[in-house]
Amino acid sequence: MTSPLEETFLLMALADGFPMPDREVLLVPGRRWRADFAWPDRRLCVEIEGGIWTNGRHTRGGGYRMDCQKYNEAMLNGWRLLRFTGEDLSSGYAMTTLRRAWDDTTPLPVR
Repeated sequence: MTSPLEETFLLMALADGFPMPDREVLLVPGRRWRADFAWPDRRLCVEIEGGIWTNGRHTRGGGYRMDCQKYNEAMLNGWRLLRFTGEDLSSGYAMTTLRRAWDDTTPLPVR
């Protein structure tokens, strides 16, 4: 299910000239963990963190613990992971940070 924050991020990224990201990308072989957005050729993924002020899943014990495991495993599998909140989107931090990460990665050769 797509959240309003995810749709906002997508529109902002496209408006800033980023190519269309893949959605709901599997990050770790053998696990069902998915990234909200990813550019697999750059091994760059983005998670949009909602509900951080409303006791949402990402901030409660079990959900937080599972997110930590997911993010650690993604990193160990070669992904560069960026996490953004709604405030990061509205302040401009998300696009500035995505640009920094984008400019610091090189596309992988096509196999």
